[in-house]
Amino acid sequence: MSAFLAWLADLPPLVQVPIIILAFVALVAAILFFVEIAPRKGTVYTVIRLAVCVAAPLLILLAAGSYWWAIAAAAVLGGVFFIVDYRSRAGAGYLFQLFGFLAPAILLLIVGLIIPTIQTTVQAFMNSRGTEFIGLDNFVWVFTQPEAIRTVLNTIVWVLITPLVSTIAGLAYAVFIDKSRGEKYFKIMVFMPMAISFVGASIIWRFVYTARPADQNQIGLLNQVVVWFGGQPVDFLANAPWNTVFLIVVLIWVQTGFAMVVLSAAIKGVPAEQMEAAELDGTNAWQKFTNVTVPGIRSALVVVLTTISIASLKVFDIVRTMTAGANDTSVIANEMYTQFKNFEQGRSAAFAVILFLLVLPIVVYNARQIQKQREIR
Repeated sequence: MSAFLAWLADLPPLVQVPIIILAFVALVAAILFFVEIAPRKGTVYTVIRLAVCVAAPLLILLAAGSYWWAIAAAAVLGGVFFIVDYRSRAGAGYLFQLFGFLAPAILLLIVGLIIPTIQTTVQAFMNSRGTEFIGLDNFVWVFTQPEAIRTVLNTIVWVLITPLVSTIAGLAYAVFIDKSRGEKYFKIMVFMPMAISFVGASIIWRFVYTARPADQNQIGLLNQVVVWFGGQPVDFLANAPWNTVFLIVVLIWVQTGFAMVVLSAAIKGVPAEQMEAAELDGTNAWQKFTNVTVPGIRSALVVVLTTISIASLKVFDIVRTMTAGANDTSVIANEMYTQFKNFEQGRSAAFAVILFLLVLPIVVYNARQIQKQREIR
């Protein structure tokens, strides 16, 4: 493979493009062969499998110039196709199709999630250079340093406030504009922040919070309003602990649109018969909302709350862009990056493990709720 890449790098760019495309097409064709053609019954497909068993090792021999690689490929292909041919005759070839479709996803999960998780967990018990096992020292440091404890507490504050406020605001907005004139325009206005990246939203709100001396013109919207009412400019991002709340506002502003869209769709899915029955029973609007609408959208509420909770636990862009963790505003994800940047890989990994342990119960709860919904259906 390295020789092929070295040879490809020496070619002109316009020649590299079609070669890469052909290689990609060949890979897709090979996957489709194993998924669609190889498991099928019939003499024709058996002959095709035998031909591949012969042709593939020859191609490997020509490309690699090694008899050992060719013999190994022939043995593997022969064994695989023997099983495939046997199972296709028995009518169970779908298992290989299932494996063929799941294999890329499983491979990506192993490479991109499982292996890094194991490496990070091991690194959390090693020193800063990863050369010596030091046990729980990194975790002891996290929970004995005032700054690190403040970081964990800030993260908990984020996950307690943001999901609750975003969900309530999104639900209230979805209920009040449901079936109203101009509904789609009102939804677009609230959903627009979702189209902005966290970094872009942070820059916007940094300008909103910007403070200048009292004798200068204010460029921050919020401080300009304060000055109009006769007050003095306030540095909102420097006054702890309220600066954390002002950062949380940014995530609420972004996530409210997500909550509104999901919950609005769920509300429209509540059976009209139930709403009409509640009206005939003489219930008022609040009773109809609490006894009919909320139970009908419970699964959507769980999804929204857990999704925003996970986003709150992993928040990084907002804190890094607006304060970089200064003035007691740091969170676990930001501190993880800061420690890694300071060449403290063990402490960075310890923060990552703590973050993983905080996210895991929410993920498990969400999965259990989805399973319960399937069982009900």
